[in-house]
Amino acid sequence: MSPAASVIIPAFNRAGLLPRAVDSVLDQTFEDFELIVVDDGSTDQTLEVLAAYQDRLVLLTQPHKGVSAARNHGLSASRGGLVAFLDSDDYWLPEKLAVQVDFFRRNPLALICQTEEIWCRRGRRVTPGKRHAKPSGDIFERSLELCLVSPSAVMIKRELFDRVGVFDETMPACEDYDLWLRIASRYPVYMIDQPLVVKTGGHEDQLSQITPALDKYRIQALLKLLKSGTLKPAQERAVRTELARKATIYGHGCLKRGREQEGQEYLELARRAERGTDKDKVQFVI
Repeated sequence: MSPAASVIIPAFNRAGLLPRAVDSVLDQTFEDFELIVVDDGSTDQTLEVLAAYQDRLVLLTQPHKGVSAARNHGLSASRGGLVAFLDSDDYWLPEKLAVQVDFFRRNPLALICQTEEIWCRRGRRVTPGKRHAKPSGDIFERSLELCLVSPSAVMIKRELFDRVGVFDETMPACEDYDLWLRIASRYPVYMIDQPLVVKTGGHEDQLSQITPALDKYRIQALLKLLKSGTLKPAQERAVRTELARKATIYGHGCLKRGREQEGQEYLELARRAERGTDKDKVQFVI
């Protein structure tokens, strides 16, 4: 029989942190789940570390393709009606799965929910700013400025991926921002006001630390939304406003760094977004 939930952990060269993440899943009070770890072509001791768990998890391996491909690989192999992701540098508190499964039991029309988080940076707890406060329900417009959904905090009904698609494997960063906007533009994202995830940051190999110019990929996600044809008029106006803001900031940044042509292209994109013309057909090579 299929488990009620599938938990997917993508891992790339995280031998030191991965056991904490895996143990936090195996220690959940809710037990009707499968754990899938996808090794994304690690070159450290990740596979040796995972061997110690033997039949307590499903191990998938692939050549190094990035976190989106790893999550999608795990998703395609999973069997649960509910899907949860956990980044290999984060970990869960023991009640995380139980609380979210109970939420879906009590709210059968809901398709996605997330929990509050505890943020730690370099081993110390930090308090997120007000702009990072997570709303509940219609979060679309507030999510345009910055990502307000955490992969480690969500639980998603499988059918939602059939409706909006999976992670975009062409995006080396901000792939979660892209997916959450596709979801939030059409469905409410519910918030459980209980911190059940410990989100860690500040380590040198963190994707947001090593990927420059993240706004470039957020701009790509906004362009995809405009071309999707799924937005309501008010949503399209909000996307264009945020696209103009982000493209202006990124364009001026390019000019300051001597990338004249790229800077002018993004400033022109900002002007076109403000005018609301031609569905932003210009393409940028990422």
